[in-house]
Amino acid sequence: MADPPELPVRARGEGGLSALTRAELVSAEESGVTLKGVTGAEETLVVHVSAAGEGVIRVKLAQDADARTRSARVIRMVTPGGYPDARVETGDGEVVVDAGSVRAEITLNPWNMRFTDANGRLLVAQDPGHVDISGRLRTLPFGRSMVDGTPVAYHESFAAPPDEAFTGFGESFTPLDKRGQRPLMWNFDAFGAESQRAYKNVPFYMSSRGYGIVVDSGMPVEFDVCQSTHSCVQIIVPDDLIDYYVLAGPSPADVLRRYNALTCAPLLPPKWAFGTWISSGFFVDTQERVMNRARVIRERNIPCDVLHLDCFWQVKGHWSDLRWDRDNFPDPDAMLRELAEMGFKVSLWMNPYVSHLSPDFPEAAKKGYFLKNQDGEVYVADCWHGSYPACGIIDFTNPEAVAWFQGLLRPLLEQGVSVFKTDFAEGVPADAVAYNGMSGTELHNVYTLLFNDAVAEVTREVAGHGMVWARSSFLGGQRHSAQWGGDTYASYTAMGSTLRGGLAHGLSGVPFWSHDAGGFTGTPTPDLYVRWAQFGALSPLVRFHGTTSREPWEFPEHAERGAVAAIRLRYRLMPYLYTAAVESAETGAPMMRALCVDYPEDPVAWQADLQYMLGRDLLVAPMISAEGTRQVYLPAGRWVDYWTEEEYEGGRYIRVTTPLDRIPLFVRYGALIPTTEPADTVGDGPFGDITLVGYGADEGSSATIADVNGRTTVETTRDGDTLRFTVRGPARIRGVQNVRTPVEIQLR
Repeated sequence: MADPPELPVRARGEGGLSALTRAELVSAEESGVTLKGVTGAEETLVVHVSAAGEGVIRVKLAQDADARTRSARVIRMVTPGGYPDARVETGDGEVVVDAGSVRAEITLNPWNMRFTDANGRLLVAQDPGHVDISGRLRTLPFGRSMVDGTPVAYHESFAAPPDEAFTGFGESFTPLDKRGQRPLMWNFDAFGAESQRAYKNVPFYMSSRGYGIVVDSGMPVEFDVCQSTHSCVQIIVPDDLIDYYVLAGPSPADVLRRYNALTCAPLLPPKWAFGTWISSGFFVDTQERVMNRARVIRERNIPCDVLHLDCFWQVKGHWSDLRWDRDNFPDPDAMLRELAEMGFKVSLWMNPYVSHLSPDFPEAAKKGYFLKNQDGEVYVADCWHGSYPACGIIDFTNPEAVAWFQGLLRPLLEQGVSVFKTDFAEGVPADAVAYNGMSGTELHNVYTLLFNDAVAEVTREVAGHGMVWARSSFLGGQRHSAQWGGDTYASYTAMGSTLRGGLAHGLSGVPFWSHDAGGFTGTPTPDLYVRWAQFGALSPLVRFHGTTSREPWEFPEHAERGAVAAIRLRYRLMPYLYTAAVESAETGAPMMRALCVDYPEDPVAWQADLQYMLGRDLLVAPMISAEGTRQVYLPAGRWVDYWTEEEYEGGRYIRVTTPLDRIPLFVRYGALIPTTEPADTVGDGPFGDITLVGYGADEGSSATIADVNGRTTVETTRDGDTLRFTVRGPARIRGVQNVRTPVEIQLR
């Protein structure tokens, strides 16, 4: 129902490939140039190359100088008013656009464009378009393709050295280095987390050579990452133009910082959201069961901040009417009040589809609140793949539909609901028609942005924060925190694929990501439940949810004990985790990050995708097999085993065996980790007493602790055998421990 349209294919020998062959200068501005490009078919196209910001070059190719894709209005790319210190040099058949950290160097005849850093080091260059022995081009060059006289796609090709690695593209569940893959920017209901089909696509990637590429289009852009030919990345944009940005590094963190400036800063979730979320599961729930669940959580001293109620808070068969099932939830006001008194926030499931059997459907259809088909009638679509009645899809391009939908959510928030899980939104059919005239193809990917915008707006209005818990996303979606990895299967293999998806998504600009601890589909074995709970507890956010119960007490006693120990570890590390979250919101560097973020010069760091850094100082390697043994790569430097305090020299793999109650966890030598005693909740207020744990801390070690009441800095100085800790800020530091370096400690 929502598969992407296929590009038409030229018949063998048919014309229609228009490659830019030469250009001439039309005008030069302070920050860029406009060129008249001529193709091999003697067509005229307009090229605009400009400095869009420090370290950012924008390249646009179209037939019309004012061309802009309609989906770009939804993406809301920030196009800065140029770069004040930009320089444009023209003359002798060459043009240079200098944006500080990146330069575009253009040869006009024959056409070629390359990008260098400020020192002249080549970052990336257009592929010259070599031909094979038959005389055919191996790649799609900078230009466009025509079929039956109509432009169907623009394209670009970049040469790729054999050792270059590429990552990003959104939440793809394949290996982190996408070389040899062909990511398609089309949001799918992926039915799991073990393929290249993704719920969240982002037409952005970064390279191990120290640059990134963003394509500003909501269309089904395709990236051939050295698959058709191992020496070239090809970008195919089925749109009226190609509009892309080259972002300077040199590090992935630098690329992400510029990416945020171009798109938007990530939204920091409220502090309580970093606590545990425990779900009802995907089966009929009741008010009595919810309250019993809450009491058991508190009685068993399981730290938890959020109770999530999935689909069945509504009447079965009437999703998403957004009304309580009054038989199963006779007094939701009282329930929400009592849960709040117990310290729980409440999350409710919903989606943007309304069953054609819903009592809300006729009026909404009459008022034009749903997407239409080609005949102008409501598009009634099989959004649930046969498992639920066909639905209307709310048209968020219609302001009245947005207001109507928010009017359904507002009373729930006013009742005391804290946040919504915004499920689905990958189901816009390619042949649908929107209120604002967008086709289904134009709307499909960016629909999720409109959906989450609407929910975030009303949540901010009533609850004071703009958080959602979203399954789908697209370019610029970091404005919606948080996102989770979808309906993954309960297996070790799926857990590993989920981890890969999270790392890729983090390198696509989205730092606040999560997944269903225990897996979603099926029932995990007790050991897998514990291992996945550990992975979840050391993820940016953690939620226990599945088609069967993920409540710890529903598993054998040893499994419950292991899962709860992982949750308590998370709450013990909460000052460290929240500090990492604040930094991520400010810089765009993910909390849970592939090793290449901190070790970009290490080739292994671009390939090691079953482990990650959590913040700057913790290295986490989830146990990905039932055997309890795995290889862990330790980057250069010294590392301390969190559990045994054994020290390791990095720059190598080590084999690790851990008992079921421990996740492989290492601390960067010299780090200061702020910890606190686990409580029932994280809550909204400042942390209580904090203990600093040093791992070889010595002269010059330092730490920052971010909290809702401000930042605290900790610095160390040494006087003989005494290590003095100087604290500045509101945090209540009550103790210091130092592992590996026994010294006398003074706190002041």
